Amino acid sequence: MEFGYEQLVKATQSFCPSRLIGKGSHGAVYQGVLQDNRVVAVKRSSINGVEAQRDNLKKLENEISVLSSLRQSCNVISFLGASHDSVQNDKLLVMELMPNGSLHDLLHVAATPPSWPQRLEIALQIARAVQFLHESNPLVIHRDIKSANILFDSNWTAKLCDFGLAISPADSLSQATQPAGTIGYLDPSYTAPNKLSTKNDVFSFGVVLLEIISCRKVIDVTKAPASIVEWAIPLVKKQRVVEICDSRIPFPMYMESRIRRILSVASRCSSDKEEHRPSIGEIIVAMETCSIEPVRSITAWNSVIQYLVQLKRRRKLSGEYCRRSAVYSTRQDEDVNSHVSTGKVVLLKEMLADVRLK
Repeated sequence: MEFGYEQLVKATQSFCPSRLIGKGSHGAVYQGVLQDNRVVAVKRSSINGVEAQRDNLKKLENEISVLSSLRQSCNVISFLGASHDSVQNDKLLVMELMPNGSLHDLLHVAATPPSWPQRLEIALQIARAVQFLHESNPLVIHRDIKSANILFDSNWTAKLCDFGLAISPADSLSQATQPAGTIGYLDPSYTAPNKLSTKNDVFSFGVVLLEIISCRKVIDVTKAPASIVEWAIPLVKKQRVVEICDSRIPFPMYMESRIRRILSVASRCSSDKEEHRPSIGEIIVAMETCSIEPVRSITAWNSVIQYLVQLKRRRKLSGEYCRRSAVYSTRQDEDVNSHVSTGKVVLLKEMLADVRLK
């Protein structure tokens, strides 16, 4: 859809700083309110000198081209339209608004860390986004998969965004595109244009998996080793899973096998040797297969816990009944038959009350 340039300027209050909601590698994103009251995100290329502006505009044009060529996906940010001002040589990208921030903020900034089930669901959603790109026709390689480029919509569904570096292998050869990405997530084997492949994205995805599980920064110069890959992979190989997991929340024993398998996938994705990395199809199969395990484990544990609780209640109530019956039987100042009848009624009421309270 083509938007009027002035329409978007008005929607963002002339790109007012108060409407700024984020900055990417090549542009700033503003919240815009259209005439029909739809709230959208408007991306504008950053202005940092003539050369930088030209480069950023080229990346924004590439992002518009890639997103507009893709069909709708549940886990890729939705393209709504674009606008161009020929006088100022300025282009604007209009996308769906993602109000719940980025995965990077959720892991490293938010006061409350995400739960383990939430983390693993996010990991699966990101994998599906990568699968969507790699199985598109023509396929798309994102080249900048990282936690800052994974945003959450109003339902907390994770979606991949920022396609300024995205490209198809055919285009990369014709354009002699140089390797690009973000340090820490960038595939070390991607050293020349002819080294571009889907396995570059797989490496970056593996790094994101390690980040989700450990909540450690991808590059942390205050720690040794500074690289999350160099730190985590040896621990994965030694099966020291608990040491990798985010210590801010209790380790979930009922999900241990699933977390082990996710870390195993991350280890394979982050391999130095490209041929050892799985395809995104293999990754999806592995992650969806192990996603069944927690349900079974939780069901089994719930059954055990419910049985133990019921057993404890029965023993407690049985003991209470015997104790009170003995007390009632020693009383001689009331009619025995009347007393026993009354005692049973009182005791029954107390037993029912006890069960209801618990």
